[in-house]
Amino acid sequence: MTALADEEVLAAYRLHLDKQAVIDVAIAYTYALDSNEFDLLDDVFLPDATVNYTDENARPGRDGIKDRIAEALGPLDNSQHICSNHEVHIAGDTASHRCYLQAQHIRDVGEGSPLFIVAGRYVDDLVRTPDGWRIKHRDLIRMWTDGNPAVVMAGRAEG
Repeated sequence: MTALADEEVLAAYRLHLDKQAVIDVAIAYTYALDSNEFDLLDDVFLPDATVNYTDENARPGRDGIKDRIAEALGPLDNSQHICSNHEVHIAGDTASHRCYLQAQHIRDVGEGSPLFIVAGRYVDDLVRTPDGWRIKHRDLIRMWTDGNPAVVMAGRAEG
């Protein structure tokens, strides 16, 4: 191999590692939510991150995001957030990411089904930090819902 070919292989390898690291951040988000270990979100969001969960309760900053998520998911009996079909674009120390999501929310509300599903996309802007990739901004784009909306009404859990 020539030196140029070696450099191209190394660049492609680094790009692959960066893309996988961004996907790992998206997956870490889901595990933090479903385990109710919201402090794990410190490894997902920048301190000054913003989110748009398509509701009036959005709060700026990582601590505001964590509080909003805890209020939304805390009343639930369980949740399962699944993301797939990741698309990542790296540009130096910034990245864009989008993926599909299905979020199952479970709570016994006495009447009706205990299930409510939100499906859509997460669209993220990320920044490389000394500690790894972190989300700077996240949009939740709802595509459809199904089930009993009363399940999420206590905390408006949709993220």
